[in-house]
Amino acid sequence: MSRLNDQRYRQRLLAAMAFYMGVMLLAWPYVRTVSGLPLKISLALAPLVPMFYVLMLLARRIRDSDELEQRTHLIALGVSSGVTAALSLLGGFLCSAHLVPLDGAVLIWVFPLMMICYSVTRWHVGRAYGLDVYCDDDNPITGALRFALLGAFAAITAAYGWRHGWDDFRVGLLAGLAGGLLLGGVVKGVMRERGAER
Repeated sequence: MSRLNDQRYRQRLLAAMAFYMGVMLLAWPYVRTVSGLPLKISLALAPLVPMFYVLMLLARRIRDSDELEQRTHLIALGVSSGVTAALSLLGGFLCSAHLVPLDGAVLIWVFPLMMICYSVTRWHVGRAYGLDVYCDDDNPITGALRFALLGAFAAITAAYGWRHGWDDFRVGLLAGLAGGLLLGGVVKGVMRERGAER
């Protein structure tokens, strides 16, 4: 198996996330309305296909990294697992005490929480080791601008869906995605500027 360079990794990751968003917007909302059990199971589990692919890409990237990069990945994975476990335990206790009404749908947010914690921790640990974890110097479109453009596209799509009567799940998913991407663009831009000042 050939080594996965940064450009191919980003392209494949972007394709997997686009497929995931397509499934979540076009197929997954119908999971509650279909009647056949095989189709219902297929629709319910369809978002797992791109997520498992993303995990496989991440595993390949870690495997192909040098020892220092592997260390940053390991620390980031450990912190993200600990934070996610602690928050899950906190939510479980609050739910068991009937202080917070949660249902099983909250479990959908476990994986995104782990990935956010992983990314932030890896960036922080990489800086401590002097690594430029998310280098955009060789790319004409910086990461911050890329995030902002994707966020703007998601916001426009959410507005279009809201105007045309899409269900609340789809509009909310797109609006949340837009907010997260725009915030990610701002954070990445600030990090880039702070790095340039040094």
